[in-house]
Amino acid sequence: MSIIAAVPHAPRSDDQSLLDRLAADLTAANYTVDGVADLVGTDAYASLERDQTVPALLAARAAQRSEGEDSAGRPDSTESRLAAVVLVFLLGEALPTAVLDGALPSIGAGGLRSLGLVEEYDGGLRALIDLRPYSSDTGGGIWVASDLGSHVRPGVLRTDHVLGIGRASLTLAQFATRAPVERALDLGTGCGIQTFHLLAHAEHVTATDVSERALAVTRFNLLLNAAALGIDPENLEARVSLRRGSLLEPVSGETFDQVVSNPPFVITPRHSGETRDEQFTYRDGGLAGDDIVSSLIRDLPSVLIPGGSAQLLGNWEIPDGFTWQSRLAGWLPETADAWIVQREQLTPTHYAETWLRDAAENRNPTRFADRFSDYLADFASRSVEHIGFGMVWLRNAGGPATLRRFEEITHELEQPIGPHLVAAVERHDWLGNCRDLVDEHLLVAGDVTEERHQRPGAEHPGVILLRQGAGFRRTTLLSTELAGFVSACDGDLTAGQIIGALASLLDRDDDAFAAALLDEVRNLVADGFLVPEPVSPAKPLP
Repeated sequence: MSIIAAVPHAPRSDDQSLLDRLAADLTAANYTVDGVADLVGTDAYASLERDQTVPALLAARAAQRSEGEDSAGRPDSTESRLAAVVLVFLLGEALPTAVLDGALPSIGAGGLRSLGLVEEYDGGLRALIDLRPYSSDTGGGIWVASDLGSHVRPGVLRTDHVLGIGRASLTLAQFATRAPVERALDLGTGCGIQTFHLLAHAEHVTATDVSERALAVTRFNLLLNAAALGIDPENLEARVSLRRGSLLEPVSGETFDQVVSNPPFVITPRHSGETRDEQFTYRDGGLAGDDIVSSLIRDLPSVLIPGGSAQLLGNWEIPDGFTWQSRLAGWLPETADAWIVQREQLTPTHYAETWLRDAAENRNPTRFADRFSDYLADFASRSVEHIGFGMVWLRNAGGPATLRRFEEITHELEQPIGPHLVAAVERHDWLGNCRDLVDEHLLVAGDVTEERHQRPGAEHPGVILLRQGAGFRRTTLLSTELAGFVSACDGDLTAGQIIGALASLLDRDDDAFAAALLDEVRNLVADGFLVPEPVSPAKPLP
């Protein structure tokens, strides 16, 4: 039996028959994303994602009352069984043993106790963990266990809290690339959410975490969802290796096709003499400032095979006198391609408030004030003016880097964004391999529209914009000649032929005009407004 199959204060995964019975009961109760949304209503379900439980609680209680119980006090319909499961595992309610026996008849309350999922409370049983349905790209719905949040169990979180499905984990899941690979690494797995996604396209996944409880929760989730994830419960190691350790220590000397990481990137004040037990392991990496993110950006390319890629999230400090781009550029190895998107910036005050509330430290006013002061003093010691958050894509270039792009995009992106990033990288590589862009046929991307603005009565528009309706949803300003070029990109003429026609029309046959316009065209290809004409079997790539 695996050591992490029975960790104190974590769900157990040392009895596969109980896990299989639990999975069968959850399926029979229609405990799915759609099932729960139908039960409580879409608005109440959406409120759960904001950690607001009251609307769903009222709806689930009403459903349980309306559907009724049999003579033994057990739910007697699928809807009433679902209501009971929702009340216990999503909303933190204590229910009588008979209700749980009826809602989950195969495993029963006794089996739930054996797995460490419930405890006695107020004359009934209440959940020890959050267990919720999740729709992934595994080909079916799964269930994900994690620790209960402070909105369900009031008070400061335990320091070894295992975070569930949240904004950051979903952001990374939508950002990560999904090309088939042999070996993938999920660094800082938490409850295992990135591993579940990786299993859909990776032959083998190594999942690491510094927390033994986190690995225990991940193992529970993997075996509870073994069928959906394509795992043989008797041979878990064939698909997933669970390893305990910090950063890259557990995989020293190994290489991977892909790495994903939602690391403990929160910048937290360090204190002399503090121990690991005093830190929130799900968010605090134990290093000063943004050292954990900088170390990962420096070191991750070394565990990638040539051409392998990594996707991670991070926070970074922006001190006085620096731009975020210049700081991150200084962390990159010479052989690492990089595309980094900053999604937001916060002031030190806003940042401190956000993360103190995240761990419910505001529930203790004295602690809250002391910790707030620590945050502000820590940032001031390094002259930090802002803290950035964003997504980092890295690639082992196998030689000198050819791609270094830093973007600040704060508007909504199409999700998942990962496929659009892959397409952008492919366009970059195509441009790099293109012998001469003037010989290429280009097309306007299918999601692109043009927008013109002009003063009333004006003969010509004063502003011409191109907008993307998909992917990164960029907007770019066009000059008159560039707008003319784009309007002619229907695949009939080469880029050189279009430029020549515009030069003749505008009486600009000088080399500088053609070179400047070609540079702008190259940028439109890089950004995805223009794309290469699809290659036919008779026309190989340049």
